[in-house]
Amino acid sequence: MSALNPVVTVYVPRDSTALALGADQVAADITEQARQRGVNIKLIRNGSRGMFWLEPLVEVATAEGRIAYGPVETEDVAGLFDADFLNGGQHRLALGLVEEIPYLKKQERLTFARVGITDPLSLEDYLAHEGYAGLRRALDMSSEAVVQEVLDSGLRGRGGAAFPTGIKWKTVAATQAAQKYIVCNADEGDSGTFSDRMVMEDDPFMLIEGMTIAALAVGASHGYIYVRSEYPHAIAALNHAIVSASNANYLGENILGSHSSFHLEVRKGAGAYICGEETALLESLEGKRGVVRAKPPLPAIEGLFGKPTVINNVISLASVPVILARGAAFYKNYGMGRSLGTLPMQLAGNIRHGGLVEKAFGVTLRELLIDFGGGTASGKPIRAVQVGGPLGPYLPPSLFDTKLDYEAMAAVGGMLGHGGIVVFDDSVDMAKQARYAMEFCASESCGKCTPCRIGSTRGVEVIDKIVAGEPRQAVVQIKLLRDLCDTMVNGSLCAMGSMTPLPVLSALDHFPEDFGDGALNQAA
Repeated sequence: MSALNPVVTVYVPRDSTALALGADQVAADITEQARQRGVNIKLIRNGSRGMFWLEPLVEVATAEGRIAYGPVETEDVAGLFDADFLNGGQHRLALGLVEEIPYLKKQERLTFARVGITDPLSLEDYLAHEGYAGLRRALDMSSEAVVQEVLDSGLRGRGGAAFPTGIKWKTVAATQAAQKYIVCNADEGDSGTFSDRMVMEDDPFMLIEGMTIAALAVGASHGYIYVRSEYPHAIAALNHAIVSASNANYLGENILGSHSSFHLEVRKGAGAYICGEETALLESLEGKRGVVRAKPPLPAIEGLFGKPTVINNVISLASVPVILARGAAFYKNYGMGRSLGTLPMQLAGNIRHGGLVEKAFGVTLRELLIDFGGGTASGKPIRAVQVGGPLGPYLPPSLFDTKLDYEAMAAVGGMLGHGGIVVFDDSVDMAKQARYAMEFCASESCGKCTPCRIGSTRGVEVIDKIVAGEPRQAVVQIKLLRDLCDTMVNGSLCAMGSMTPLPVLSALDHFPEDFGDGALNQAA
């Protein structure tokens, strides 16, 4: 094209959140308007920046940088062209330089450094933004050195358990077997979480690279990504990326001319929450019913098909490429205490600015809720926040200054889990929320152990009696509920049953008024 009619690059997200808000039609309308006006554009379907209240967020590449406009609806497209948005023109939807938007500027994006910037399906784009730098370095290292790098980084499991990733890898590496596996747990079922989905949809090569590095480290030759069935866009993006990576020799036999081989497949989950538990996931992968296995043996020693298996969450594996590319010292420079690096936190529920925030460990809950989230969408005061999914405790405003780090949260009876944060305003009934936790467990329990299977059902019944009963009767029922929770915590086979009491007890402790006078009297 001539200098008089240059090609302008326009970005419209392909992330499923943007798609649900009309991104495909916006992209089509931009293309049609450009054609009608004789304007040359290059339309790129990038990932989402994670500012969901601004989706679809349209970006235009200019000499000063990428200028953002959003949220763009189809009826806005003609007006954007009239305002000369292709040259950064002023419009009511103009947000300025994307990188200067405070919500983004205040983050520390390591895992999500490329997300929203690149075309997720373009291997060339991935390579142009530090992609596969970690794998190339790993190929020049011994497997022991790769494991040590991950150990030194302080990376802990981002799926909720916070177990040191390097120790898991070291165990599998040291176990002798003719066949080993890498399994990615992408069964993201916690309420208010979407960081796994965003990685898979918006930067799938990063997850593939992380799994390939893990395979080099432990001597595995085959891997599986177990994706929840509700994520069709993620499954399609992963399959596309696997083909591209294989064709370019980043997967398959003799990776990049080395003696290492790794084959990767996507497997669709069956929709059971319990399959987010690693051993139930393995059962499902083997074609069986998703039921929790007793441990020992650990999956690291006898996992998939009885072979040594690394099972890591999406964010754990997606954090590996930057650690190998830039070194453990770089990564551990972020965070605090024993919580090193960053955690992509997800703001959901009754929140004005819902979306993804990647920050180093140590940010407070209040900073996330107010500085990033902007308070409630309803404008009412925040009454409670559930951190860590449907099994996480409810935290009152008095604990909002707690730093988000594994140990600090545990000290106040909280948990970080997968980084999901669900916000409730002062209209919430916490007794109903407690009941929902028990009801959820009763519905999703695999049924293998009695405390979880029966305890959750009895829990629903007892909470109903507490809310409906006289104060004197409620006191007795509350004691019974606490005893029941103690049995579930200490007697359940896995976290499903042992953690269900956390939201129940936290609701009782912090919001006794919602359970009637009996709970208030007991609290006093």
